[in-house]
Amino acid sequence: MKGGQHVRKAVIPAAGLGTRFLPITKAQPKEMLPVVDKPVIQYVVEEAIQSGIDDILIITGRNKRAIEDHFDRCFELEVKFSHRKKDPFTESLQALADFPDLHFIRQREQKGLGDAVNLAGRHCDNEPFAVLLGDTICISPAKEKPCTRQMMDAFERHRRSIIAVEPVAGNKIQDYGIIDGREIEKGVYEIDDIVEKPAPEHAPSNLGAIGRYVLTPEIFFLLADATPGVGGEIQLTDALRRLDRPLGLVTNCRRYDIGDKLGWMKSSIELTLEREEFAGEIRPFLSKLLKGEGS
Repeated sequence: MKGGQHVRKAVIPAAGLGTRFLPITKAQPKEMLPVVDKPVIQYVVEEAIQSGIDDILIITGRNKRAIEDHFDRCFELEVKFSHRKKDPFTESLQALADFPDLHFIRQREQKGLGDAVNLAGRHCDNEPFAVLLGDTICISPAKEKPCTRQMMDAFERHRRSIIAVEPVAGNKIQDYGIIDGREIEKGVYEIDDIVEKPAPEHAPSNLGAIGRYVLTPEIFFLLADATPGVGGEIQLTDALRRLDRPLGLVTNCRRYDIGDKLGWMKSSIELTLEREEFAGEIRPFLSKLLKGEGS
């Protein structure tokens, strides 16, 4: 990596089978599941764009064509709503049309997250890059920078790979890559090791990776040399463990995990309540349900 390079590229892995969502994901990518009025992956792409990145590569797989179609132009719909300049449908279509060009590549075999990221090596062209998992939404407070931008700023300060982490509940530790390290400044941890999905009693901390990374191109050499790990797949965590002094960053954002059905439903409810046009009706509706009064 050349000194002084800035993060200009983002990689979004979206090739997983979504088995925890079956049968809904039998013919539909889990990244296209709706949360309020947008598919999950649109939130992820918007985060990258709002962070100042306009070169985005999405790693897809078989039966994932709907992702490409979603970000493509749809002239029939644009013509249909063209005379309604202030219509919300017109505005949403125009917002998608204004996205920067997205690039797509397929992971032809399900060989793990590490293998998917490794496919981006040529596209990243020896530059540092951001990785945003396609099934995780990160929302920052109104006046705060997006999660990925916070990580990019940390990379500019330290010139080391950055892994976003947050404290996770004890009963969820076995679902995360947990870091072992020490705090070197507020919210910044020098990582000695990362343990993939440890039993809670053996976890080195309660700080888990949340699906956002800024990585140096060193990662591609480590992935190319990686052997199958948990589940017989190439695990990104195994390569992260071998990075030169990576840092863990506790970002100022709220993460919505769309990795399973319950997380997806909780995320939809929480984000619906944050939307002014829906909150006024949905709050009393939920209140009635909790009281057993029905709708």
